Formats: sequence, C-alpha cells, structure tokens
Amino acid sequence: MASKQKSTKSTKKNEITPLGDRVLVKPLGEEDNMSPSGIIIPDTAKKEKPEQGEVIAIGPGKINEKGDVVPVRVAIGSRVVFSKYGYDEIKVNDEEYYILKEDQILAVIK
Repeated sequence: MASKQKSTKSTKKNEITPLGDRVLVKPLGEEDNMSPSGIIIPDTAKKEKPEQGEVIAIGPGKINEKGDVVPVRVAIGSRVVFSKYGYDEIKVNDEEYYILKEDQILAVIK
C-alpha cells in the first residue's frame, strides 16, 4: 500500500509545518551578519535594515480565487531578506524562529 506524501515541506529537525503561504525562517545570528570582506556588522548599524534568515519550512501555498493552490516560490535552505516588522516570533526547544507570509519576503540571496 502506497503511503501518502505530505503537501507541505519541512525539515526533519523541527516539527513546525507552516500553513498556507507562510514560511518558517531561522534568523541569522551575529556570526552570519558578516560582510563579504569579513567585517562583522554590529546590531547598532543595522537597526532599520530588513532582517535576514534561512528558510526552514514552507507551507503548501496560497489558495487563489479559483480554488487552486499557488505554491510558495522560495525553497527550504534559501537565505532570504524579509520585512523587519512583518513576522511572528516563536521559540521551539530554545531555538528562535519567525513565521511570515511569502509576500513579506523581499528577496532571495544567492
């Protein structure tokens, strides 16, 4: 008997599965906020800049007017820039995560 596959995607290290077009992001720590030349950017210098993080899990997508599911356009493992004020903070096993809607993601860093 074939097993059903989940319509959502998430990593095995967490048990959080976002719904709809929501994305679970692990914020980048201070060690990840380094310039390409190796200079660490202090928190005071980035107060009003957008946040960055790594996509940990994604929901199945948004349902459009016709009832079709439009899949989320970011992939697990992508490094993204998102609006500083557009997310909900959650804590699981002493790890901090953000849940945000796909339209709050401003860019994907390659």
